[in-house]
Amino acid sequence: MMLYWLLFIFMLFALERRVCIKSYSLYHVIKDRPGGDFVDFTQYWDKINENKQELSSLYSSYWNKYSDLSTWLFWVELALLVVPLLLLFFVVDRKKLFEVLFFGYTVHMIWSYTQIALGRSTLFYHNYFLLPILPNASNVTASLLPVGYLLLYQYCSNRHKNFLIFAPLLSAVFTFGFASIEKYLGLISFQNRMNQFWLFLIGIVIAYISYRITKFFQIIQN
Repeated sequence: MMLYWLLFIFMLFALERRVCIKSYSLYHVIKDRPGGDFVDFTQYWDKINENKQELSSLYSSYWNKYSDLSTWLFWVELALLVVPLLLLFFVVDRKKLFEVLFFGYTVHMIWSYTQIALGRSTLFYHNYFLLPILPNASNVTASLLPVGYLLLYQYCSNRHKNFLIFAPLLSAVFTFGFASIEKYLGLISFQNRMNQFWLFLIGIVIAYISYRITKFFQIIQN
């Protein structure tokens, strides 16, 4: 499990490194402007909070114009949240309810933090979202992805299949199938040489980490 975590952190670091180079250059551009040197701790946070307020206002304005209840894209995003959860309610194995849901919850948590990191780094982000106060991809990271991997975990567990073999196949479906449709419709964007192959690898590593964490707690329980 430690190997998966190290691989996961290395991939995020490699992606983040590309953005940090740009950020470093941008810092010197700002620093060289008249009155642009804000290296003091308090000045940094004042500037960060000022930009956060401006960014929050931009998100709200953008949502009201392009992603609110009057747009069909809002209802697509809502369906991606609700439909997988409804499916889960009817097909989840209640004999293994806590085990299966724990695995799904782990997928949700890791994917949510990963999506936030990718979004902050402007590597990968969703152009439309349910509410401006929520993470942009909350419908996908809280429903579609966890439910998908959860049901695969349940299938492999009940039929004694190797989850580690099937997980890359599902990651490929999500990445090169579903994400390709999202990209075609303009729902997602990639920047700074981020692409679907990186997303595919991240999906595999998250599935493997979630699997190992679940098995680890099963060992403790027993």
